[in-house]
Amino acid sequence: MECITWFAPILPGKLEAWKALDAEMGGARAADHKRSRERMGMTREVASLMQTPQGDFVCLFHEAEDLAKAFGILATSDDPYDVWFREQLVELHGLTSEMLQGPPPAQLTFDYKAG
Repeated sequence: MECITWFAPILPGKLEAWKALDAEMGGARAADHKRSRERMGMTREVASLMQTPQGDFVCLFHEAEDLAKAFGILATSDDPYDVWFREQLVELHGLTSEMLQGPPPAQLTFDYKAG
């Protein structure tokens, strides 16, 4: 299993829209989000809001058997939910489909796991 932690900026003036997206993914669109992540092979996804003097960020944790494949599926899927989700990434974070072709360029430097 592969995992990655990364963060994305929440663009200025978009915090309330991001909170609405977060609520929608866990509410009205929860079933669509679950199906999307199952198609991607994503086994875990965690998002946390981090507010700093430099601005607002979403801190993310993703886990999948093959992260490159998972992000590639999201970047190219024509499923209506995935298309909508990618539009949100552009609008709220400034991310593009090209940026999602593979896992974000984060370098793992420390990984502690009990057991």
